[in-house]
Amino acid sequence: MAKEFASRSDMTEKKITFSEIGRDLWAFTAEGDPNTGVIIGDDCVMIVDAQATPRLAAKVVENIRTVTDKPIKYVVLSHYHAVRVLGASAYNAEQIIASQTCRAMVAERGQEDWDSEFERFPRLFQGHESIPGLTWPTMTFTNKMSVYLGKRRVDLMHLGRAHTAGDIVAWVPDEEVMFTGDIVEYHSACYCGDGHFGDWGKTLDAISAFKPRAIAPGRGDALVGDEMVTAAIENTRDFVESTYRPAAAVAARGGTLKEAWDAVRADCDPKFSDYAIYEHCLPFNVARAYDEALGMDTPRIWTAERDKQMWGSLQG
Repeated sequence: MAKEFASRSDMTEKKITFSEIGRDLWAFTAEGDPNTGVIIGDDCVMIVDAQATPRLAAKVVENIRTVTDKPIKYVVLSHYHAVRVLGASAYNAEQIIASQTCRAMVAERGQEDWDSEFERFPRLFQGHESIPGLTWPTMTFTNKMSVYLGKRRVDLMHLGRAHTAGDIVAWVPDEEVMFTGDIVEYHSACYCGDGHFGDWGKTLDAISAFKPRAIAPGRGDALVGDEMVTAAIENTRDFVESTYRPAAAVAARGGTLKEAWDAVRADCDPKFSDYAIYEHCLPFNVARAYDEALGMDTPRIWTAERDKQMWGSLQG
């Protein structure tokens, strides 16, 4: 390889923010690193996305204990990616909930994804020795399920494919707040390496239809108020479309992956190059956009070896 993935040299610690985005609803954010949502009910706590390691999850618990001593009963996984799920053991939750598709993807490609992400992003996996193994959901659903934290209801829903095939959101109707996972980002690049470009916009429309008063996105600052929520959804839409369009045009004329890379950079660099993890995501985004444009509906499984082969083909 001519050079390493951008994320391998990103070893700077990020500033953590723990902000209330609705009554007893919190967003744990860290300057573009994966976010975690916290939903406090009458008698227990629900976590949305677990972090990459038990060490990182312990930081979430530390913040939770500044606002409540209620037990953590549920961990919800918005999707299967290692940086979202491998810290789950630190919460000692009774149930780990995900979509049935998410659980199937853990079985199909969970270990490969772990190995791949471990090589790509060493900073997020500091303390990886404490990970007990793959995180397996103990409870799954197909389209929707409601969980009651005392009187507080949380609706878990699969609104469509986007960041992965098994994405879910958590909707708290009493405060009209949504936890979207990586379907929505804020001033952070979307990782599209396992995405579905043709569906992503429709899934964003489904989120918009709830008219959330606040959103905890997958990465970036918490979004509070109509203006920030709308801006983030539309910015995410622009990022996804600006990635897919030029790659698809190159694929349609029989061009190479390297030509698609150049075309996507030409469209995206002026708008998004200062976004968190932009350089990290870009090669995987281009490769997936190119594959989808060629008719590959199911994303190929990323492995550490495939990562290197793909990256090598984009050099020069």
